[in-house]
Amino acid sequence: MRNRGFTPVCILFIVIAIILAAGSSAIRSSASLQAAQNPQGAQPQLQQSQQPIRVEVSLVNLFATVRDKHSKQIISTLEQSDFNVSEDGVAQKISFFSKDSKLPVTLGLLVDTSGSEQNTLGAEQEAAARFLSRIMRKGDLTAVFSFDTDTDLLADFTDDIGVLDRAVRRTRINAPSGQGPLSQQGPGTVFYDAVYLACHDKLAGEAGRKALIILTDAQDEGSQLRVQDAIEVAQRTDTVVHILLIGDPYHFNVNEGVARKITDETGGRTIVVRNEKNLEQAFDQISEELRSQYTIGYTSTNPARDGSYRKIKVETNRKELDVLTRRGYYAPKG
Repeated sequence: MRNRGFTPVCILFIVIAIILAAGSSAIRSSASLQAAQNPQGAQPQLQQSQQPIRVEVSLVNLFATVRDKHSKQIISTLEQSDFNVSEDGVAQKISFFSKDSKLPVTLGLLVDTSGSEQNTLGAEQEAAARFLSRIMRKGDLTAVFSFDTDTDLLADFTDDIGVLDRAVRRTRINAPSGQGPLSQQGPGTVFYDAVYLACHDKLAGEAGRKALIILTDAQDEGSQLRVQDAIEVAQRTDTVVHILLIGDPYHFNVNEGVARKITDETGGRTIVVRNEKNLEQAFDQISEELRSQYTIGYTSTNPARDGSYRKIKVETNRKELDVLTRRGYYAPKG
């Protein structure tokens, strides 16, 4: 009678089958555990040895204009080694440097249309339209806003000169409120609110070089926000603010102190404009500065993500030169 017992070969196959079954069960158990830990169907995490290493850095970008202290001439021939950067008194190593005048720029043009600009608005429209037609290059974008008792977006970011020209010429003194998506009604001129809305709602979503050019007497009579709120949001969005300080030529009542506070803190300039000729010259100066900026980047030696304000100082090795850039920034939080 033939032996019906298991041969050694059969026993070997049975053992292998048991091992494979156990391994399959372990895999299913592991997958079930991962599924339980990822109830939304998320992909299981990689094993520790396969996890990518992620290092969070705080890259601070600065846009700097350098002028000779005596002649006021813009200096555009410096190299990275000519600059020194410090944060809260601690020297920082520059990790990015460029003096490419062709880098694209995103502009916000903010026009004060309150009653105090009644006698100057026509000149402002003409000068602003010419400025945009001269400065706009391939890759540049501009948006046009007006503000009086509210803030209106007249043209969203575009490179179409025709659209921008029509938007500028559409500005009206104390136009009916609620015409634009940024509308925010106030009892008087909402200068601070307008700066905040332009930076927070529009420029914050743009990358690269950003500047806000404002034609105003810097008088605020109805904002819900403070001047410091406007400054802070400009700093947080890396926006340089330039103010062409212009008002009624017969009653030149402008708030130069507020204007300079905003521009000094954000790295821009305040230019006092008293007539149409000065207005053209002011636009020419802003145009020259926008095309002569150095881009400087560094990784902060302070790794704390505490949302604190940090003071920045940028100097050159040449004492006869002045550097215009923002005075600080807010660290990331969380």
